[in-house]
Amino acid sequence: MSLIDTLNTGVSALTSFSTGLEVVGNDIANVNTVGYKSSTASFEDSFSNTLKSSAPSSGTQSSSSAVQVGTGVQVSGVTTDYTQGALDSTGVTTDLAVSGNGFFIVKDASSLAQYATRDGQFRLDSNGYLVTQGGQRVQGYVGGSSSTPLGTTVGDIQIGLNPPANASLQSIAIDTAGNVVESYSDGTSATTNKVLLQNFSDTSALMKDGNNLYSGLAAAGPKGGGILAGGNTPGAGGLGSIQSGSLESSNVDLTQEFSNLITMQRSFQAGARLITVSDTVLDDVVNLKRS
Repeated sequence: MSLIDTLNTGVSALTSFSTGLEVVGNDIANVNTVGYKSSTASFEDSFSNTLKSSAPSSGTQSSSSAVQVGTGVQVSGVTTDYTQGALDSTGVTTDLAVSGNGFFIVKDASSLAQYATRDGQFRLDSNGYLVTQGGQRVQGYVGGSSSTPLGTTVGDIQIGLNPPANASLQSIAIDTAGNVVESYSDGTSATTNKVLLQNFSDTSALMKDGNNLYSGLAAAGPKGGGILAGGNTPGAGGLGSIQSGSLESSNVDLTQEFSNLITMQRSFQAGARLITVSDTVLDDVVNLKRS
């Protein structure tokens, strides 16, 4: 391994630990982001230069060990921790939190793209649709009214669509199973919608798209045979329950993140020191030539 390789090794350390610092910094920045899931960077060694290969023993000779020198470090992956964050009460009916496993499924009305999210900070838009802060519509069973039982048609949840004749919507309530119950001015009520949840076989395949949304749903392997294809009732089939009037806080552990920050900083400084020492040694070699 030449001194030039030593410089490359130091550069690989700076590059890798810069990425590690970015991951830690992003977690700390999102400590108060609703439904945010923290990430962890992991590392692996790069290809090693083989100076001598290993050899098995023979009748007249003992086995010999390999002689290899590594060429640096690289990022092996950035994994997301999907463990539950604490649930904070807000008192707002349309604020929903998942207590347990599962994601809300929302749809962009323009592109029809579907996303998963743990951010239940929903609101009712001017047309009565239950939407995210970015306007994506929450998916679930729709079509129920005071005269029609709620079926299993999946679509955009819309409130106050079919009130009884000569009555107006007064309030809504959402129970732990996701049932949306509308109460009317004539004293009646009806279950008109049902918020559904989706679980995945491989959550590591989900991709963060910003705005607390995840894409890559097909790659993550939606359980049940497809997105909201069946068996998606909150509180059943391994899914968590829904808590109305609450939001899930970020699961970032600041104590752990500050520890990771110090580790990454020291590792970066060590890589920088390696480059400085290598440069000094190269300078000595050049001066030997001149002398």
